[in-house]
Amino acid sequence: TIYEDAHIFAPNLHEMGLLSHRDFMNYLDLFNTMKSQIRPPDLLIYLKAEIPTLVKHIHERGRQYEGNISLDYLKRLNEKYNKWIDTYDEGKLLVVPVDDKDLKDNPDHLGELINSIQAELHGLFKEDRR
Repeated sequence: TIYEDAHIFAPNLHEMGLLSHRDFMNYLDLFNTMKSQIRPPDLLIYLKAEIPTLVKHIHERGRQYEGNISLDYLKRLNEKYNKWIDTYDEGKLLVVPVDDKDLKDNPDHLGELINSIQAELHGLFKEDRR
């Protein structure tokens, strides 16, 4: 999302010295302009995982460009994600711990997630619209 880019990736690049202060401030100005023109998501879903789970998922995906991610970089991003999520106030938020879930291959785990999303969006009971 544009939120992740502005709150996680751009600040991380700035802290690493890969994005100048001037460019970072310009980026934040652009983000704030864009944010003022769009509606926030109806529900932001954060699949929260610890580093070993993230590393496992990266290896399972097998994307060549992700193979060069350092553990340090991954830790910094994960810390930034967790701090950002703790302060997210743009709308509804569903935080789903996934360290002990297999959303890809376990239909029960995926079903639990879908039920949680529906409950957040529509309440516990969906209205019957016959």
